[in-house]
Amino acid sequence: MVRKVSDGMSDFFGWFPSTTFENNTCIFASNFANTCAFDTKEGLVVFDVPIRQFGQKTFDEIRKITDKPVKYVIFSHGHFDHAFGYEPFLEEIKKKGWDMPEVIAHENCVKRFEKYEILDEYHDWINKQQFSSVFKGEKGSVVSAREILDPTIILKSNESSYSFKLGEVNFEVYHDIGETDDSIWLWVPEKKTICAGDLMISSFPNVGNPFKVQRYPKDWAIAMEKMREKNAEYLAPGHGRLIEGSENVRDALSITAEVMHFVHDEVVKRLNEGKWFEQIYHEMLAIYPYKFKNHKILRETYGSYRFAIHAVYRLYHGWYDSGNPTDLFPAKTADIAREFLKLNNEKSYFEHANKLYSEGKLQLALHILDIIIKGTDERNIEVITDALKLKLKILKQKVKEESNFMAENIMENGANQIKNRLKKLI
Repeated sequence: MVRKVSDGMSDFFGWFPSTTFENNTCIFASNFANTCAFDTKEGLVVFDVPIRQFGQKTFDEIRKITDKPVKYVIFSHGHFDHAFGYEPFLEEIKKKGWDMPEVIAHENCVKRFEKYEILDEYHDWINKQQFSSVFKGEKGSVVSAREILDPTIILKSNESSYSFKLGEVNFEVYHDIGETDDSIWLWVPEKKTICAGDLMISSFPNVGNPFKVQRYPKDWAIAMEKMREKNAEYLAPGHGRLIEGSENVRDALSITAEVMHFVHDEVVKRLNEGKWFEQIYHEMLAIYPYKFKNHKILRETYGSYRFAIHAVYRLYHGWYDSGNPTDLFPAKTADIAREFLKLNNEKSYFEHANKLYSEGKLQLALHILDIIIKGTDERNIEVITDALKLKLKILKQKVKEESNFMAENIMENGANQIKNRLKKLI
């Protein structure tokens, strides 16, 4: 199912062996996303299950360590890669006649499952774009919103915590929003372990995802600070390797909190100065501190500082983000392009795009090429073909230079669309 990914994403997707810690009583299994299982005298507590396709692999890895029944399943949130790979556990429960486990989630997780059912086909379409390099060529739905393990213990909006005890081990569940509005994290004091879900992904936080709904950077920072107060020795992220050692855990939480405070507060400062998004965005790129750029936990492999600027802006501002009334009720981009081509011919635009390309001004060259591609009569095949070929060349170069997985996929998708169009034209 899963195709080759870049070195920077291999840890994110969990292409490394499962491990145990705390005298083999804690199991850390990574298959696309991470699962953490706690072995107590009375049974297992499982924090997150993977995407459906890796459910069996995670089950097998846990069963190599212990054969105790699962008593609790905790969903850090309702994303497909954290809450859908439960079927092997259910099959075992039915086979052995065990009681069903309690399933803990936030009430917004239940709402998320309902939303997934309403937008089932949309989410399949959008996820195939976001993860196109991973699920390339996958037939049918990657995931199904109609395969849901219903929560039995539901944290309400006015409840920020829930605790229980199993086999002399205490489990403390906390609700803090960050990547999602249904996120919860787990503190196990006897095991000195935090399970963070996607509040920690061993990459720049996935805030401002280009494909997905609103995320919450300020609340994310606060969640990191709450975790830091626990003085944990182990931090199980939603993606990436287990973080071990109290100093390493503290550093990961501290730097993530700091960068989330930074991006939030600096965007808010500029909103209060009456600036529009374009100005804010480019000012924010210019002031990004070196200590964030080069911290290993903030690598832009999955999340991105550039995306985070968008997240803060749209948290407080509407869709009219330019301050230019021209953008309020925009004309079709194809119609705009045709008007530009009345002022100058395609040859002039192409020559200028080529000049920008040779100067390394790739983004500007793309904008100029789009005037030709969108505005030229479809019968003028040679002109459109030349423009598409140059755009394809630029996108391939940008893909090579891009460190962010989602940005790379977006550009790769665009390149593939051009290839398909060229096949029809040539």
